Amino acid sequence: MGVPEDLPFAKHLRVFDGELERDEDYTGAHLDGGELDDVRASSTRFDECAFTGVTFTGGDLSGARFSDVWMGRTRWIGTAWSESDLLDVTIADSVLAGVQAHGGTWRRVVVRGCKIDSLNLRATRLHDVQFRDCDLTEVDFGSATLNGVTFPDSTIARARFTKTTVKKLDFRKARSLDVAEGWDFLRGAVIDHDQLLESARALAQTLGIQVRDR
Repeated sequence: MGVPEDLPFAKHLRVFDGELERDEDYTGAHLDGGELDDVRASSTRFDECAFTGVTFTGGDLSGARFSDVWMGRTRWIGTAWSESDLLDVTIADSVLAGVQAHGGTWRRVVVRGCKIDSLNLRATRLHDVQFRDCDLTEVDFGSATLNGVTFPDSTIARARFTKTTVKKLDFRKARSLDVAEGWDFLRGAVIDHDQLLESARALAQTLGIQVRDR
């Protein structure tokens, strides 16, 4: 997947073939292809940048800031994004596995067509974030703040919402909804009728209601 032609900053992008470093500013950088192992680039700032076809394994981008960034067909395996800020970011057709993204801020982020496994979003603030057509497995939203978060056409398996703060959370267009922990912290979330029926046993257990047949 290349960079979309309608991306506002596409014509300003320049291929970046150096090494990412800590506490640096990157504007208009295009990281295209290749494998980056154990990159140490904490507190780095990416502005109007693109990542395409690149694989990050391990590494530390904690405290980074991604602003107006496109990520297409990228792979992030066990990378640290803790306390990082994402603003106006699109992540498309990518893999996020074991990514540590706790304690950050995601605002106006679209995650589309992604495989997401064991993503740690504990204590992260998500505002206007859309997970579209994604497979989410064991994502931890514990102690996160969810405001304007939706999951259209996504599958959610064994998600954790313990101590989550819900301001605006809509599951209605998700293909499936499986909550491992934290039903009692989802007050104010919106689900549809089918999801209610599928989740009835878990909700009853959360409320301490015993379900017995005659």
